Amino acid sequence: MLTVQIVLFDGFDLLDAVAPYEVFCAAGMVADTVLCVEFVTAEGPRLVPSGVNGLKIEATGRLSPDRKGIILVPGASGELEGDGPNSIPAILARAMNTKLTEMLEQALGHPDLVVATVCGGSLLLAMGGLLEGRPAVTNHLGMDLLGATGAIPVRARVVDDGNFVSGGGVTSGLDVALHLVEHQLGPRIAHAVEQLFEFERRGTVWRNMGIAPSTNLGSAVSDLNAAMDPERSQDTSGNDFIRASIFDGEWDTIIASPVGKLSVRLHIATVNGVMQGTARQGDEVSAFIDLEHKGNMLRWSQRITKPLRLNLKFEVTVDGDSMNGIAKAGVLPASKLTGKRK
Repeated sequence: MLTVQIVLFDGFDLLDAVAPYEVFCAAGMVADTVLCVEFVTAEGPRLVPSGVNGLKIEATGRLSPDRKGIILVPGASGELEGDGPNSIPAILARAMNTKLTEMLEQALGHPDLVVATVCGGSLLLAMGGLLEGRPAVTNHLGMDLLGATGAIPVRARVVDDGNFVSGGGVTSGLDVALHLVEHQLGPRIAHAVEQLFEFERRGTVWRNMGIAPSTNLGSAVSDLNAAMDPERSQDTSGNDFIRASIFDGEWDTIIASPVGKLSVRLHIATVNGVMQGTARQGDEVSAFIDLEHKGNMLRWSQRITKPLRLNLKFEVTVDGDSMNGIAKAGVLPASKLTGKRK
């Protein structure tokens, strides 16, 4: 028996959840086999308000991360712009900060489970640090943010990375579910469901196998690992580096982000005419990436881990012992940075 658990959380997108539900139910019907499809939450049975006019769906069970089968996570429906509580990143962050992230991490370690996401569902996992270094796709509006979490964005309709399958765009739930039906029950059952729904899957399912493209032209993968590697050497060519700078020193900074305030201590020093920097967040220290100093402006990229795992792009200026600027990750609104030199 194939068991499918579709996870609901406050603000989930209706189509992301309901389209796969119908596909799996239809597959059980045309296969003439027992197939259990259930709406679940991290907390247990309850009415769950969607992000579409607050319409509620009843979840009948609690997510079981050690139950053989499929777990599917939808995205969120909310405001596309701004950083208010009803924005999509804020909705996903609230879901991420529940027990759901821990449960999904456990599920990804189960040998007989496939975790699948639709649209922004992959962002929920990625913001919780579960997709670092893994290929994935999300809604086209969130691809930059997906890359900022350390995942590898792949511009495909469906991305299959073994025990993790992701779909991009709100209607990709049909494609993801049909792909999983084919994988679990065979192509003839998937074809029969396509005929029943009068729907044909879109695009090639991307897998990291086969012959790699010979050029980067038209490549679906934007590999951010090298670009975000803190260990790589800094390129200082063309930058206006000086032997000492107004940025040198220890800085206590606060980043006011849509998902919480971050306290980060920056250490900036110019050594042999080359500016270098590190950031300390709690017990973690990481080096500045792609540091660029031009005039009164300092730019760099930085990995942060709390409250989310993100690669932020910083742009700051200094006036005496005060630092001001912004930090930005993908489609998230720019966060204000303020700091004082110690």
